[in-house]
Amino acid sequence: MKQPNYFKNNSKNSLRDKYHLYKGEKLNWLQVTLRLERSIISIILPWVIFCTIYGTFISFLAHLGLPIAFSDSSNILTNAVLSFNIGFTLLLVFRTNTAHDRFWEGRQLWGALVNTSRNLTRGIAIIVKEKTPQDKLEKEAMLRLVTAFAVAMKLHLRSVPLDTQLASLMSEKQYLHLQDSDHPPLQIAYWIGDYLQYQHDRNCLNVYQLTTLHNCVDDLVDILGGCERILKTPLPLIYTIKLRQLLLIFCLILPLEIVSFLNWWTGIVMAFVSFTLLSIEQIGSEIEEPFGFDPNDLPLNTICNTISNNVEELIRLASNNVRSY
Repeated sequence: MKQPNYFKNNSKNSLRDKYHLYKGEKLNWLQVTLRLERSIISIILPWVIFCTIYGTFISFLAHLGLPIAFSDSSNILTNAVLSFNIGFTLLLVFRTNTAHDRFWEGRQLWGALVNTSRNLTRGIAIIVKEKTPQDKLEKEAMLRLVTAFAVAMKLHLRSVPLDTQLASLMSEKQYLHLQDSDHPPLQIAYWIGDYLQYQHDRNCLNVYQLTTLHNCVDDLVDILGGCERILKTPLPLIYTIKLRQLLLIFCLILPLEIVSFLNWWTGIVMAFVSFTLLSIEQIGSEIEEPFGFDPNDLPLNTICNTISNNVEELIRLASNNVRSY
């Protein structure tokens, strides 16, 4: 009996399969967990150790009989700590939600880049007429420049030099010219627009087709601008500073509140609490700039490979002159 489709779909819900879909790498669940946690743990571990030692130190002072713990009858202090916890938690939630909004907006922009690249390359492949064999070669080169735009945009957002992948998508002359450019993605967009205008002047495009394809190029530039806006407009630093101040105050006060109940367990509880809160805060710091190399950032390499595969597929279809009608 043939297995229903929904059983096959459910097999893709594992952590390993989701990570493979997201990053394009095949790892087991433990490797996935360690990779995602690594960038966070390396930053917060010193603070977790500090909070653990501090909590243990408070337990030691309480064991000596020093009056450092909040009194059980001190309702005013207890209510003050509770109110502080509520305000601190709300700020932490705001910080995390704002970072996720920036992350998701970045993903939407890169999703729009995939769709716009498909529309632009499909339009160029179908609409632009080929009068000579040289026209076909120029068209294929221009289609690969659309992929080059995505790769150059990725490198631009990461502030890294041009690489060999970008060099393979264009002529040597273009690559040398791009190395001297202050804004490589914008330069590539100019080349694509200039090609379209040239084809219109050669009567290989009419004005309506030219306008449609130019609109796609405009969309590419708009997407680039949206990503630059996210990159160059971080969350106001006062939120980060204030959140970390409150987090430090919370970790200093909490052992005084719980040591009378937990005694020597205070240090262990502080390790767990500080690890949880610091992890959430660090996740917000990491995903608010989603274009980097961190494991939790957007899979820009995978998205660029998707665009490249789409373009190469269109080139093969155009070369084989495949029609199903």
